[in-house]
Amino acid sequence: MILNQSEFIKLTAEEKPKYSFMHFRYTQWSDRFNRGQQSPFDTLFNLFQELLSISGGDVSQALRWMNQIDEEYKVTDQFDENYGLGDFIQELQERGYIKHDQDQQRMVPTSKTGKSIRRKALEEIFSQLKKGSVGGHKTVHTGKGLERQPETRSWKHGDDTAHIDSTGTLMNALKHTSLDQFNLREDDIEVYNTDHHTSTATVLLIDLSHSMILYGEDRITPAKKVAMALSEMISGSYEKDSLDIVAFGNRAWKIEMKELPYLKVGPYHTNTLQALEMARHILQRKKFANKQIFMITDGKPSCMIENGKFYKNSFGLDRKIVNKVLDEAVKCKRDQINITTFMIARDPYLQNFVRELTKANKGRAYYSSLDELGGYIFEDYIRNRRKNVR
Repeated sequence: MILNQSEFIKLTAEEKPKYSFMHFRYTQWSDRFNRGQQSPFDTLFNLFQELLSISGGDVSQALRWMNQIDEEYKVTDQFDENYGLGDFIQELQERGYIKHDQDQQRMVPTSKTGKSIRRKALEEIFSQLKKGSVGGHKTVHTGKGLERQPETRSWKHGDDTAHIDSTGTLMNALKHTSLDQFNLREDDIEVYNTDHHTSTATVLLIDLSHSMILYGEDRITPAKKVAMALSEMISGSYEKDSLDIVAFGNRAWKIEMKELPYLKVGPYHTNTLQALEMARHILQRKKFANKQIFMITDGKPSCMIENGKFYKNSFGLDRKIVNKVLDEAVKCKRDQINITTFMIARDPYLQNFVRELTKANKGRAYYSSLDELGGYIFEDYIRNRRKNVR
């Protein structure tokens, strides 16, 4: 029997059947781990990072799962160095990936581990994408910017002197320079054209409602991977961009990048309205030319806060809730905030709601399968950065 993530986590070691959630998971990785291209530590560390993320940062639970996997699949038998899980745990501590927390009296992951998990997610996501151009995501216009082009133009007041074409400027000056006096005029100076580079403020919304793990389909794990990869890409390659992350269930709340690997789905409804409101308020305070919301969800808004009270309806789409969400989408449009929705459910009536949302905001929507989710987000993020700047 194959269980979903939430069902498996609730079981004790004695209750877990042979064909369990972890069996399904490990068979996806076994070929990659048995290629002999990694050290024993790296092989086990890849598995540990996956399990740590699934366990919500519970080091002890992740290590228990590793012991169960090793017992059934004899993972450590492949290592010529006679390397065991005890050696791996000791090396995790020595390398600074886990530490003992005195207050909690248990082993906890360090910030180094969170960084490693985000980098791993970035590598996995980009390995699925088609090769394309790399760089700073330029606009079609030239002028003052960051990347120098071969074409030149006359210097204008305010141009960066670092972009002066010294050869072209000297040749212009020599046209009216005598043997005894060098004569450089302002109109002799030429500068290289440079491409405009835009900056973007992004709020990433992650649905943590219970429906993200319903019906035996794990939607939250790929959603977390995409969020981690996106945050790592922006922080590493687009330093001038901003990224805020908001999780939402019954309510919406901001989270830090370091929390991403360990997010858990809760017994929540889906307060899409408050999530969009929070994102809009965050972006209103940003002084960026481009502002956007990325929302990863399975589509159905099922609750909201009305007059300080919790209003919910889990039985289909409630028009009272839907209309409020559509009103918020219009407000975002008025503030020139684009909403891109990444829909990870196949229900036609949920997809119809996303189409309504997209129409109200004049935004974008992608109806993707779980294995295509990362590619859609990153390709769209890069495209969205090619803005015309006058």
